[in-house]
Amino acid sequence: MTIASDSSAATTPTPTAPDPIDIAALRERYRIERDKRLREDGNEQYVEVQGDFSHYAEDPYVAPGFTRAPLADEVEVVVIGGGFGGLLAGARLREAGVQSLRMIEAAGDFGGTWYWNRYPGAACDIEAYVYLPLLEELGVMPTRRFATGAEILAHAQAVGRHFDLYRDACFQTRVSGLDWDEADARWVIRTHRGDRMRARFVIMSNGPLNRPKLPGIPGITHFKGHTFHTSRWDYAYTGGGPEGGLDRLHDKRVAVIGTGATAVQCLPHLAASAKQVVVFQRTPSSIDLRNDRPTDPEWAASLKPGWQRERIENFAIILSGGMVAVDMVRDGWTEAARNFRAIAMSDRSVLASPESIAAAMELSDARKMTQVRARVDEVVQDPGTAESLKPWYRQFCKRPCFHDDYLQAFNRPNVKLVDTQGQGVERFTESAVVFGGVAHEVDAVIFATGFEVGTGYTRRSGYDLVGRGGVTLSDKWRDGMRTVHGMLSNGFPNLIIFGTPQSGQTANFVHALDEQGRHAAYLITQAQQRGVRTLEPTLEEEAAWVKTIIESTRRNEAFLASCTPGYYNNEGKPGARGVQNSPYGLGAMAFFKLLATWRDSDRFSGLQLTFEE
Repeated sequence: MTIASDSSAATTPTPTAPDPIDIAALRERYRIERDKRLREDGNEQYVEVQGDFSHYAEDPYVAPGFTRAPLADEVEVVVIGGGFGGLLAGARLREAGVQSLRMIEAAGDFGGTWYWNRYPGAACDIEAYVYLPLLEELGVMPTRRFATGAEILAHAQAVGRHFDLYRDACFQTRVSGLDWDEADARWVIRTHRGDRMRARFVIMSNGPLNRPKLPGIPGITHFKGHTFHTSRWDYAYTGGGPEGGLDRLHDKRVAVIGTGATAVQCLPHLAASAKQVVVFQRTPSSIDLRNDRPTDPEWAASLKPGWQRERIENFAIILSGGMVAVDMVRDGWTEAARNFRAIAMSDRSVLASPESIAAAMELSDARKMTQVRARVDEVVQDPGTAESLKPWYRQFCKRPCFHDDYLQAFNRPNVKLVDTQGQGVERFTESAVVFGGVAHEVDAVIFATGFEVGTGYTRRSGYDLVGRGGVTLSDKWRDGMRTVHGMLSNGFPNLIIFGTPQSGQTANFVHALDEQGRHAAYLITQAQQRGVRTLEPTLEEEAAWVKTIIESTRRNEAFLASCTPGYYNNEGKPGARGVQNSPYGLGAMAFFKLLATWRDSDRFSGLQLTFEE
């Protein structure tokens, strides 16, 4: 999510227009709530899923015992990652005519996050008409406005079939090393299955949303009850399926650690089935109305060619702080922008300066969050529980959630909220979860703690890269990422990286991944057509891009520092390195336009290139 303007109390004036909201008092309340969550260890509070924790990362959706012979062949392009990023890279390369292509994926099939997230109630909070990619190319339409996880997974697999990406794909295969062979100008890809494949180009679309994140709670290995992570849901223990009906929990006491988007979606199903559910909360999520509905067939039939790209870009423009004539999506994500537009239309003077724009945006945000907190009081019957469930921060400090049954679940007599006041669980015993000196006896613990996002790139990918001259990527990026567009890095030829750091970020991640897929296809096909042997950015262009990222991100630094800790602000430590590793600060659409201009003006020729003899 791009924040359109700085909102620090030190630089942004309080709006002068009459309004019942006391902005100064609200800022102070937000600061108090933020400070409860601040901690010195930042991302180090989470433990790696290895050793005693390795079972949390196992794939429960494949039969054990899969083997195959090691590969030592060569292809033109290897794409690492089978989520939507990898699928879009593969799709755009196929469209460009690239046939020698291999997908490598640790899971048992395509799907990425949606392969792993099969917990009950899993669904996307971005409208399916803009989230699911390639709808027109495949000639399909989502069944609902907000697609379920099962439908999204099926769509990912359909993309793989449509673009013939299953051909030569290696599933259940984890990359263990990536080494540049300078003499042959090829990447050598090593895997845990003994492979030593070679590729002219490598696209890394590992993605952040695949590696389970576990809090380093003392005694976590001592608990003798049943435990699992939501991204590896254990239906053998709970019974039921993605639509609910968890019939094996009728006599079980279940603890849920975490109250982010995953817990918001699965709690109603746990509450309907378990004997008791104890929810441990550090920071409450912002819960807005979802208002899902089936796709209207008449509306779908009325759409003209090009409708999806137009709708996707309309959504991104609004979330980047831009103005559009019509809000095509009109959901909870775009409501803050609609509120700002209403303020600006009623008083054009708010557009006179960056400071007045920032003040108006803060006011529109305050109105929205006041509405969200009021809804908690309307729904939750117990006043104490309701107060604990109110989010005291700006809407986009954390990823907002949209659900029509989560808050209602706390009205059930079998559901208990333990508000840890930002501190988290203290420890585990053999049979209980402890906070505030109170031991909550439970039979099972479910970690709804999400995926690793802010940890190091090589830690999340599970391997390091060795580029030219034996330099590793982790060494080069020790003091922060150094890339051009977040995708190319000097010293690592013919390597293309997908992700949000130093690139474009929007709440609709798949849109950004598609833009990267288009850019990657351009880079590779241009190299093929021009007889290029290796491509990489010059050190000068790389340094210029790092400077651009730092300068463009400074405008959001105060905002992020004011937010409650989370992966948006590097767990409360935005800092110098955090700024350098941030997305492009002027907005996703500005970044996508920048990429298009780079291509149209043939900046490719300015890369550091070598040519085939």
